[in-house]
Amino acid sequence: MLCITRMLLLRCPLPLLLLLLPLDSRPQKLPTRDEELFQMQIRDKAFFHDSSVIPDGAEISSYLFRDTPKRYFFVVEEDNTPLAVTVTPCDAPLEWKLSVQELPEEASGEGSGDPEPLEQQKQQITNEEGTELFSYKGNDVEYFVSSSSPSGLYQLDLLSTEKDTHFKVYATTTPESDQPYPELPYDPRIDVTSLGRTTVTLAWKPSPTASLLRQPIQYCIVINKEHNFKSLCAVEAKLSSDDAFMMAPKPGLDFSPFDFAHFGFPADNNSGKERGFLKSSKFGRQMSPKPRVDLHRVCIGNKNIFTVSDLKPDTQYYFDMFAVNTNTNMSTAYVGTFARTKEEAKQKTVELKDGKVTDVFIKRKGAKFLRFAPVSSHQKVTFSVHSCLDAVQIQVRRDGKLLLSQSVEGVRQFQLRGKAKAKYLIRLKGSKKGASMLKILATSRPNKQSFPSLPEDTRIKAFDKLRTCSSVTVAWLGTQERNKFCIYKREVDDNYNEEQKKREQNQCLGPDTRKKSEKVLCKYFHSQNIQKAVTTETIRGLQPGKSYLLDVYVIGHGGHSVKYQSKLVKTRKFC
Repeated sequence: MLCITRMLLLRCPLPLLLLLLPLDSRPQKLPTRDEELFQMQIRDKAFFHDSSVIPDGAEISSYLFRDTPKRYFFVVEEDNTPLAVTVTPCDAPLEWKLSVQELPEEASGEGSGDPEPLEQQKQQITNEEGTELFSYKGNDVEYFVSSSSPSGLYQLDLLSTEKDTHFKVYATTTPESDQPYPELPYDPRIDVTSLGRTTVTLAWKPSPTASLLRQPIQYCIVINKEHNFKSLCAVEAKLSSDDAFMMAPKPGLDFSPFDFAHFGFPADNNSGKERGFLKSSKFGRQMSPKPRVDLHRVCIGNKNIFTVSDLKPDTQYYFDMFAVNTNTNMSTAYVGTFARTKEEAKQKTVELKDGKVTDVFIKRKGAKFLRFAPVSSHQKVTFSVHSCLDAVQIQVRRDGKLLLSQSVEGVRQFQLRGKAKAKYLIRLKGSKKGASMLKILATSRPNKQSFPSLPEDTRIKAFDKLRTCSSVTVAWLGTQERNKFCIYKREVDDNYNEEQKKREQNQCLGPDTRKKSEKVLCKYFHSQNIQKAVTTETIRGLQPGKSYLLDVYVIGHGGHSVKYQSKLVKTRKFC
């Protein structure tokens, strides 16, 4: 039992402490504590703020400056008192020592009756060196436990020789009944039950605190690429001040909310919006912003199997699990583990032939690798890419050096400086929306161009004022290069919408896939003055009040065609 109630307080005047000591050696029953008073005092956080007094049964957090020792006190009033002290280092190893010395048998006052100041009492009592009970040096969570401790003044001395650091201390005289830390199962290891290229499945045995004592326990997983952690306090110290616990995933969904730019995946130009679902967490004194670390944590409730996904292939990760008592917010660490994800499956590389168009299909979020090795010396290399659906990403490396990284939508042409005996590796990455299709041509001969040139704007414009019951007039842009243009029409339902039109926007499907009855006409067109490179055409023979989908194809010298953006038009119903 600590000084009066359940408090480890040196704020009690020394004469009062001495009056409370037993006056004879007869066995005595340990005093009961005033639980209501204890709870009231624990709730009063200001009572212990920046104090050298340790409260009984409550965990305190504090800060150590490097090479500056700190001392804490508490009084155990009676002999044969159970005692447990737990010290948790956060971001640096600690040296700590617990010692005890007897209380003087007589008060040191001079009969005035006034209690002496607290600091003077401590000075009088601690002039003599106490008996050392326990000492430790390291960064483990360490305990001192005794079922029968002597009465006296207890001193806890702490020192950090590496750097300024946070730490936590918990002391209690009722360790059997308190049990604020979740208990670990008989096998506290985390098992890796499944391992893939981008996923790791973990399983662990539940804490007896949850399964037997029915106390509210949740599990928090920490993932990083550096090392395992021995306490949740160490994790908090490592994270930047803007990080906090992630929200638990929705029921039925496993965890996959990381911003994995930190795990090796490229950011999607929104790195400034990092993990918007995180709340702010601040501890200790304010710190300057730190570079974001590859460290993430998530609390997943009380389930004991979990899959971490979207990891980087062939990469070692460290996994730590903490059982957290949600009533006390105190935690216990399982034995951490680590695992290396499997290697990425080797991609088959497609060889490109000089001047020949190659069709490429890419799965959703997938990638394809192509290789181009000109057989002769060359000054320039031209890559022409025609993306049939959504935009694709293209990267070109020459002998390992990155020369080009672009997003391609429609038709694009890239001309790069050549190098004797050079080899080019092309990486094509598909869309996140769905599968991608494209055509690519590589050539070292500048005159070998299979793709037709296109204007920047490939829309078809319809003139509403020239619309009649049987005809519509449209216009589109051309280029300075003389090309063949073919226009096709197809009647569609009145409820045909933009979403249906978008699904049919495969620009790589040429006129050979259309019915002959849908063909309107073909003509050649170009203009040396790019400002005047525009042509118009009136489509006749249409039905009143009907909707039509119009397509314009431009056909290059090599026979390859590119479709302009489709245009939905409707004739007048009454004329």
